[in-house]
Amino acid sequence: MSGNINRQILLVEKPSGKLGPEHFKMVESAPPEPKDGEALLRVRYISLDAANRAWMHGATYRSAVEANSVMAGGAIAEVVSSKAPGLAAGDIVFGDTGWQEFAAVPAKHLTKMPKLEPMTHLLSVFGIAGLTAYFGLLEIGKPKEGETVVVSAAAGSVGSIVGQIAKIRGCHVVGIAGGTEKCNWLTSELGFDAAVDYKDGAVFKALRAAAPKGIDVYFDNVGGDILEACLPQMNNYGRIACCGAISQYDGTPSAHGPRGVPGLIVVKRLVMQGFIVMDYMKESQRALAELQAWVKSGRLKVQEDIIDGLENTPNALIGLLAGENRGKRMVKL
Repeated sequence: MSGNINRQILLVEKPSGKLGPEHFKMVESAPPEPKDGEALLRVRYISLDAANRAWMHGATYRSAVEANSVMAGGAIAEVVSSKAPGLAAGDIVFGDTGWQEFAAVPAKHLTKMPKLEPMTHLLSVFGIAGLTAYFGLLEIGKPKEGETVVVSAAAGSVGSIVGQIAKIRGCHVVGIAGGTEKCNWLTSELGFDAAVDYKDGAVFKALRAAAPKGIDVYFDNVGGDILEACLPQMNNYGRIACCGAISQYDGTPSAHGPRGVPGLIVVKRLVMQGFIVMDYMKESQRALAELQAWVKSGRLKVQEDIIDGLENTPNALIGLLAGENRGKRMVKL
């Protein structure tokens, strides 16, 4: 890779249906020059998340991605040069660099990261995925020993960690995932007590068998029909942590929202709360200390899905939305 060229991937058109390769193109430009208060970064690993697709619909907790702009995305990057105090060449940072090899980003929007190996853990278990799982489950779900915890998109970057933390906390854990292979992986490798294959179609019945005592905590990554299947099986005073709505992001969403709202929420006295991990960043050191201890002891297994090459980023995101990945998917530059 030449330091005189910056390869970038643009979102050339906002999709009205399913995301496809035709919605992106690669261009080349000169690397940017950092302004005062900025650092020039060389991107090392790009994070791929279902939220990338949601940003194409409109503003969420961040501004929308517009057509003919560099596709947005978080990344682990190395500082090449800095015009900001507190950052120097060689530092490792996390920030919204977009899908490109070089980016000039204001230092106030960057988080300085520790130098550890493998560096990929800074995007998975010690990054946004791990912190999202930790705070969403423990601060909103508030699981107690012996309770039943159900998590959807359980083979994904967040869900796979949620289930393992719930097991560490002494819960009966049920994962919902797509396909027999993923479900077997959850139970045989990650220690889930049971797994439900939503592709079988009979989610409600299978969930009833996997969680015969009902559901105390549901960690929702998908919304839609799976949320609808979980609601009637929630126990009184159950807690639902709303992390994402993957079923609504790509293609045509369900014609109706989850039925039983608000009736079931009222009758069962449920707490249903959405959250953004940034709400808890002041407490991140406490979370990271526990996550690191669990990984070191082997109680928390890390699964990463690493794709090589910036040019493969669009297809890697499309595949993630189709459920190809296990654990955290990222692109190595």
